[in-house]
Amino acid sequence: MADKPFLTDIKTLRERARQHIEQGAITPGYKADRDTVVKLLNEALATEIVCTLRYKRHYYMASGIHAQAVAQEFLEHANQEQGHADQIAQRIVQLGGAPDLSPDGLMTRSHAEYVEGETLLDMIKEDLVAERIAIDSYREMAHYLGENDSTSRRLMEEILAVEEEHADDLVTLLQELGTDHGSR
Repeated sequence: MADKPFLTDIKTLRERARQHIEQGAITPGYKADRDTVVKLLNEALATEIVCTLRYKRHYYMASGIHAQAVAQEFLEHANQEQGHADQIAQRIVQLGGAPDLSPDGLMTRSHAEYVEGETLLDMIKEDLVAERIAIDSYREMAHYLGENDSTSRRLMEEILAVEEEHADDLVTLLQELGTDHGSR
């Protein structure tokens, strides 16, 4: 182990950097299957778009005594989900892929469902279910990516952390509304 240098020598790094420059950020050190990674990222992109749309609908449809505060939470989450979608689309392009923004098949690519919910409590529960789906699927994606694509892994881990915050926010809302309404 002591015989192997920590870093490739500078001459070799420079030579490799000049090869296949049309591949941009994808260097010979990239070990993941790009087609698989782009497919997974397009599924995450669809998930984020569906979540953005659901949160936006819930923002507009929220009604009742607690609607204003809950609607603001929905809007904040919608904006964050849209930001995630933008980050994922940018990463797909960096990998030489094309972000699939087509509405055709959006629901089949998305891991989360689009459930409208009738009441404010229903909306919160549906959003919480979607967050829990995203948490599990993004954790699996990050694990799959491992060290083979550390940039995509870190992106998914950063998004995962926000999805966990969303889930916590929604649980708090459920508890607050459940207490006020005498139901859970």
